[in-house]
Amino acid sequence: MPPLKFCANISWLFTELPDFSQRIYAAASAGFQAVEAAWLYDSDLQELQRVREATGVEVVLINTPPGDLKAGDLGLGAVPGRQTEFKQGLELALKYAKALDCKRIHLMAGRIPVGSHRAAIAKEMETIFVQNLSYAAGILSKEGITGLIEPINTRITDPTYFLDSPHQAAAILEKVGKPNIKLQMDVFHWQIMDGNLTQNIHKYFPLIGHVQIAQVPGRNEPDSEGEINYSYLFDTLEKLSYQGHIGCEYKPLGATNESLGWLKNYWTHSK
Repeated sequence: MPPLKFCANISWLFTELPDFSQRIYAAASAGFQAVEAAWLYDSDLQELQRVREATGVEVVLINTPPGDLKAGDLGLGAVPGRQTEFKQGLELALKYAKALDCKRIHLMAGRIPVGSHRAAIAKEMETIFVQNLSYAAGILSKEGITGLIEPINTRITDPTYFLDSPHQAAAILEKVGKPNIKLQMDVFHWQIMDGNLTQNIHKYFPLIGHVQIAQVPGRNEPDSEGEINYSYLFDTLEKLSYQGHIGCEYKPLGATNESLGWLKNYWTHSK
């Protein structure tokens, strides 16, 4: 069984440092060979390219732009009336991905519009999401890039996010039917929404294009107190021969480097 590959989510880790370039250096110093980030769009692209090349660190995942965060946006992929903005955001994400040789883009679904009820608008939002994902699949396939959709839990993190369970995501992926649009499994969100992690991982493993981790319920490092037995889950992913990266998307309880004992322990035992 090949050892698992981990990447630092520099939107969550190394936030002691103010900019992403410094965080990439810090991740490399901590032993990471790869990083991921939510939104890099306020950073100078040429500087990010320079740091990536200087460190040799791979950028494995970025998100599409969220829209207007101050107005309550968190992605536009399924939001009615925002299709043009979604395509513009995809174009920007593609520009950054190509420049950084990043092969995965999380195509964010977005939230239920204010004043709308989930049940009343769900079918329309699903239709728009499928259309936007199909469009993205064609654009991304020309560049060898995989698009990802990620369920985000609506019980704790984001009550109005449209895509909130692996089952809903799998049904949407079936309708899209494109091999380069896959499922992003954030274990934190899956545990909160559905539990049953072992069965869901096995069931949806053929669809999974990326994994992210954090402990439940605090969203802290994997070896902090909580519900999830990560040594067991890592063993499960190893037995399934998971080849992708596992994004460390958690809030360290202290300094980032102090939160990495679990990872250094894994690296030591997997050699």
